[in-house]
Amino acid sequence: MRILVVEDEHDLASAIATSLRRDGYAIDVAPDGASALDRVTVNEYDLVCLDLNLPDVDGLDVCREVVSGNRFGSDPDTPTPKIIMLTARGGIDDRIRGLDEGADDYLVKPFSLRELGARIRALLRRDTATGSSVIASAGIEVDTARHEVTYQGTEVELTVKEFNLLRWFLLHPGDVHSSERLLEHVWDEHADPFTNTVRVTVSNLRRKLSEASGDGQPIETIPGRGYRLRAGS
Repeated sequence: MRILVVEDEHDLASAIATSLRRDGYAIDVAPDGASALDRVTVNEYDLVCLDLNLPDVDGLDVCREVVSGNRFGSDPDTPTPKIIMLTARGGIDDRIRGLDEGADDYLVKPFSLRELGARIRALLRRDTATGSSVIASAGIEVDTARHEVTYQGTEVELTVKEFNLLRWFLLHPGDVHSSERLLEHVWDEHADPFTNTVRVTVSNLRRKLSEASGDGQPIETIPGRGYRLRAGS
């Protein structure tokens, strides 16, 4: 899952990015509203952590622009990222206005990074069938809160990137994902699109799943198209 952190306080932005990367997310950082809107235009984010007190464009204006979908060009199928506002404006009127502008959640500074992580997990799992922190398909269970993975009942040790990749597959079972789409959602803006990083990471993930169980490989290669996690319980 790919997240954009929009925060002009460098130390806070760095702390948020570091914490969320430890949780397995691909993180880009924008120091102001203009660069945030530029990134949203180019990249497909799953969630935006948005500070309201930005040095140029007001955070509410950024939120309104993102929610409107105007930044996504001619592709009407590009999903709108979820938005969690991060701000010192803690009054009830401020919170109501932020939510009315389209934000999905609102967190008042100072806040705990652990709480931010929990709120992000809660927002991202709204799209799952159960709304639980545990995502399951094809014999695989991923606990996004505990960062635990089992396949056919056997625990699987994954790197942060492998965990994030598997989580993406589990959120979209049966869908075919090209290498470009996986780069868009699992890697950050510093990933080199001309390397074989996706192929290598998928290969390592498949190997670890195979080692955990001899019941077959749940991640399929679709020639000329990409990769797919077999749908199933």
